[in-house]
Amino acid sequence: MVEKRCPRLQRDSVYRWFSELPSPQRVEFLCGLLDLCIPLELRFLGACLEDLARKDYHSLRDSEIKANNPADLGSLTNLTDEVVRSKLLVSLALLGSAHREAAGVLFRTLTHIDSVINNYGLQLNEGRTGDEFLLLFTMASNHPAFSFHQKQVLRQELTQIQNIMASTSKNPSIPTLSTMATYPGCHKVSIATSHSSFQGLGNISNYFFEGLNNIATYFLLPTTQTF
Repeated sequence: MVEKRCPRLQRDSVYRWFSELPSPQRVEFLCGLLDLCIPLELRFLGACLEDLARKDYHSLRDSEIKANNPADLGSLTNLTDEVVRSKLLVSLALLGSAHREAAGVLFRTLTHIDSVINNYGLQLNEGRTGDEFLLLFTMASNHPAFSFHQKQVLRQELTQIQNIMASTSKNPSIPTLSTMATYPGCHKVSIATSHSSFQGLGNISNYFFEGLNNIATYFLLPTTQTF
């Protein structure tokens, strides 16, 4: 009886653990799982995701067009602006995998992070700033619209952000990529990490919902729209 219950208990523990992860680690973990799937599993999962995404297709259509339009993305350059960061998060979520030109615009914006930190004195540990940058670069470095080289550069930037946050934070438990377990492919996943290091960061849907509220006029969406 105990043997039969163990898999169920372990699965419930994984579900509970995942539900408590901060957004960047949720993205990393999911991408790592996809790297471990065989082709037929990926096709099946793709069909499931396609069905789920279809439910919000019409309500997010205008947002998706803007998120894949290089001209619209070209105006989102001020990374010190919290509203701009919210728009970038939504854009990354809706960016199509084949839109290389749009990804190139986002890449040029995100790789200015060094000058933003050095020239503007952006404090990554102030409020949610660091959490937003972690999510931005985690999503971008795992996004299929970016080239392999671009992903490598974005991953290096992500490592730099994590190191800065770890060195300036009063909480020494903030993880860096060097402490994360590596899976096949280009993703790195943290299996056992302190949740307290990212307290205050909700799940990814909360970020997108808040982002949509902040940019309702920009995306021409009602503020009550959820993902």
